[in-house]
Amino acid sequence: MGKMKELAINERNKTIMRETNKTRVIKYIKKYGSITPIQAIQDLGNTRLAASVFELKDLGWDIETEMIKVQNRFGRTTNVAKYSLKTVEN
Repeated sequence: MGKMKELAINERNKTIMRETNKTRVIKYIKKYGSITPIQAIQDLGNTRLAASVFELKDLGWDIETEMIKVQNRFGRTTNVAKYSLKTVEN
């Protein structure tokens, strides 16, 4: 018998979907509040975070992008994207 695929519940419309890079990104953001490309690579094995976020936005997820400054391995400052779910303010 084949390997069972991991499933995730889409909380937006309560459907069950296969675990994918997109579902992992949403679960990660919900758990930790945000995600950066290096976190996606290290924690999720996702080397194409921007593509995943683009697809999630296309599916209707309200994801915001904040450019943050980080230090690279050579000690220089560079900008990277930090993605999070937009919050609704009352």
